[in-house]
Amino acid sequence: MLLDELMPVYDVVERHRTLVRATPDAVYAALRQADLAGGPLATALMTVRLVPAMMIALVRSPRRGLAELRERRAARRGGVRLTDFERRGFRVVAERAPEELVIGLLGRFWTPRGDLRATVSVEDFKTGPPKGLALAGWNFTVAPRADGLTELATETRVRCADDARASFRAYWLVVRPGSGLIRREMLGAIRREAER
Repeated sequence: MLLDELMPVYDVVERHRTLVRATPDAVYAALRQADLAGGPLATALMTVRLVPAMMIALVRSPRRGLAELRERRAARRGGVRLTDFERRGFRVVAERAPEELVIGLLGRFWTPRGDLRATVSVEDFKTGPPKGLALAGWNFTVAPRADGLTELATETRVRCADDARASFRAYWLVVRPGSGLIRREMLGAIRREAER
């Protein structure tokens, strides 16, 4: 598995899976086309996550904060696909189509705005997160089964710099349940897209 190669050492991990009545190729294509954040739960939890950042933006500059809020709402109207996540700082760092796709994210996830870095690469996975940051590796795997179904799975791993570990773990205690629900909702969206 690519994620094993990129991130054999990590501080936290979360795994989810589902079965899909479609070919692996159809499931992999659906991964790129599905609305990954369009479900009601994902929308609600992501909105809650954005509230502190939006409040800070509004206090600092009401005009800019309102413009950012309008921009986020407009971006969600057409659905949130993998390419939309990439515009927000998530990066596809490795891919073995149609079996696995690995997304990387580097930042201070526990802060109101997340302080996401514009770039994250395979090199970041080799060296580990820089001081004060956490590195997330998030994959989707697609595997055929003997019964004709396809298993779609996702795994999220996070590795923290030593000085960021305590802050991240406190944050993770709060967000982990919601994060898991969002991941399961994403898998459901991909499954529905593939089974159409």
